[in-house]
Amino acid sequence: MDEVNESSFDTKGVKKRFMFVNRRAPYGTIYALEILEMVLVSAAFEQHAAIVFMDDGVYQIKKGHDTTTLGMKNFSPTYGVIEMEKEDADEDPDLDMVWRIIVEKESMEARGLAPDDFVIGVEVMGAEELSELMNAQDVVISA
Repeated sequence: MDEVNESSFDTKGVKKRFMFVNRRAPYGTIYALEILEMVLVSAAFEQHAAIVFMDDGVYQIKKGHDTTTLGMKNFSPTYGVIEMEKEDADEDPDLDMVWRIIVEKESMEARGLAPDDFVIGVEVMGAEELSELMNAQDVVISA
């Protein structure tokens, strides 16, 4: 059997533009938590990331989750880590990493929400502009 050469796993200098699209409500399925975990992994590898919330996915970052009746842990505070990673990427000149946290305008408005309703700071973007941004990504993961 061939030995695996360590250099074959060298990812230094490899940069991809990832878009993580959150379309589902935060509870009832594992999708929201799985996307959140993928986003955090991308930070470990200092990849560019656009984290998008649209459709019922906007509820993932809405303030005031009460999961006691569901018997599940409220993981919405974990999104604060994403906001911190974005701030680090914005402020640290040694990090070659661009992060954007985006809410689709139409989804937000259709649910009667505003940017102040979210647990993290967001960039609001219309569907047409978001579509253009999506086309510019190397990898799009949607759930």
